[in-house]
Amino acid sequence: MNLLDSLGSLRSLAAGPWIYPVVATSILLDVFLPVLPSGFLVITAATAAATATGVSPGVPSLLPLLLCAAGASVLGDFLAYRLALRGGARLDRAIGRSRRLSLAQERLGTALARGGGLLVVLARFAPAGRSVVSLGAGAAKRRVEEFLPWSALAGVTWASYSVGLGWLGGQWLGATWFSAGVSTLALFLAGGLAAYLIRRPAAAPAPAS
Repeated sequence: MNLLDSLGSLRSLAAGPWIYPVVATSILLDVFLPVLPSGFLVITAATAAATATGVSPGVPSLLPLLLCAAGASVLGDFLAYRLALRGGARLDRAIGRSRRLSLAQERLGTALARGGGLLVVLARFAPAGRSVVSLGAGAAKRRVEEFLPWSALAGVTWASYSVGLGWLGGQWLGATWFSAGVSTLALFLAGGLAAYLIRRPAAAPAPAS
């Protein structure tokens, strides 16, 4: 497949008004099904938009794509939070059986109580971190005003980073599958770094002199 064929096939995948609801649905559901390729869809659409001249018919625009991705991210987080909030004793028992969920719930509660909700932002990039944090916030009965502003910041940050990666990749490498792949790899690397920072033990407080 030559360069023109590759460019055309990528644009044909991301073309049409359907790309926005598909991206939104994927992002909305991947809080419950983290295997969905929502990040790749955002990057692919942004890559196709990067080399569009003017307003190209069927090619997504960056600002609507950014708003679509950020809005779906926040809505998905909120739905998971509300589901866990109403989950009752059954969900509490399920979380208690999972060391990962229990630890995330404890760390999230401490972070939010101290106003350090950047954990929510980091978790948005980590594999399945969004699910763990959103469900953990609800199960821990955190107030919505403690969780939702940080979720909104996380959604905007993740969407901006993903759209930015796709746009930069398209500008530097053209609207090709290789460009989308490189940008997706950069998103995965950010996720790996976020997972490392989340799992890193907190530094012990210095002894009083």
